[in-house]
Amino acid sequence: MPKIVAEKTAWIKLGFELFARHGAVGIVVDKMAGTLKCNRSSFYWHFKSKKEFINEIISYWTEADTEQIIVMTEKAGSPKQKFKNLVEVVFKKDPYMDFVFHIKRYATRENEIQRIIDEIDQRRINYVSSILVDLGYSERESDIKARLFYKYLIGYHEMLRYKPQTTNYVKEVCKELRQFISI
Repeated sequence: MPKIVAEKTAWIKLGFELFARHGAVGIVVDKMAGTLKCNRSSFYWHFKSKKEFINEIISYWTEADTEQIIVMTEKAGSPKQKFKNLVEVVFKKDPYMDFVFHIKRYATRENEIQRIIDEIDQRRINYVSSILVDLGYSERESDIKARLFYKYLIGYHEMLRYKPQTTNYVKEVCKELRQFISI
């Protein structure tokens, strides 16, 4: 007999994984309940709707893929080391990288989600820009270079999507980044 209620975090983590693989169509409450070995009502115990659930998944992603990365990167001493640590973390192939692509696609139909995604993108760009200012670039240069960095990151993951990542990816990425950022 299935348990009645699965933990909220279990739902969110599973939802994140499914959304990363399939987008919003991957969020099927009955199938998720089966995976979590619980009743379907467990979903509604924690979430009022699928839309609210997706908002919770976005919050989870924001915390894991933005805030935690910033906290980890900030532990480095020098701006140069911060930048290198950031490159090492964000350019590492991630099995859930497609989450970004699916959520951006989903946001085209949901204005509130688009606003959240725009804020997250801007938060990430501002963070990179702050490191570049600390490296000695002007605020204007830093903003431009941070935007290029972010677009390069998204393109890098798109190109790597179905290919293995090399073991020396940090050196390769830094070599390419040196074309527009002196680190």
